[in-house]
Amino acid sequence: MKISGVDIRPGNILEYENGIWKVAKTQHTQPGKGGAYMQVEMKNLIDGRKTNVRFRSADTVEKVHLETKDFQYLYADDDQLVFMDTETFEQIQLPTDLLGDAAAFLQDGMTVQLEMYDERPISVQLPDQVEADIVEADAVVKGQTASSSYKPAVLDNGIRVMVPPHIESGTRIVVDVYERTYVRKAD
Repeated sequence: MKISGVDIRPGNILEYENGIWKVAKTQHTQPGKGGAYMQVEMKNLIDGRKTNVRFRSADTVEKVHLETKDFQYLYADDDQLVFMDTETFEQIQLPTDLLGDAAAFLQDGMTVQLEMYDERPISVQLPDQVEADIVEADAVVKGQTASSSYKPAVLDNGIRVMVPPHIESGTRIVVDVYERTYVRKAD
């Protein structure tokens, strides 16, 4: 499906210069002279390259729809992650770097969505929020106001996040996977 250059939005998957690209950021610019354009920051889903491209309203680009399938995370094997198709029970191995920083939040049995292009997995989406245990939390400093003070804490997966003063070691919390921020105390 062809779309105009000014209709590109973050999260779109585009076919551009014989590659598959995911749009990270867009900025609509209307200079004093000349026509308006969309400045687009994209990441290649096959080889990981990043690029910035200007698209004018007259430019068209092919928008790609990826097939998504549910897979269950099984285990890590060196620098490979093993997933199982929840329908066919077929197992596949993917490189850890395909997930990037989010790989630290994978948990045994977690259901993830693989985005497939021509039957080839090119991206893995974890749930936006996961539960994790605090294994280490700094003590509260007296005199800090409760409204804006956060303290560093370490999760059971080794990731550091900032948490409110009332959160202590051993507490289970909900964390935003992609922002790496505290959301709330787990139920």
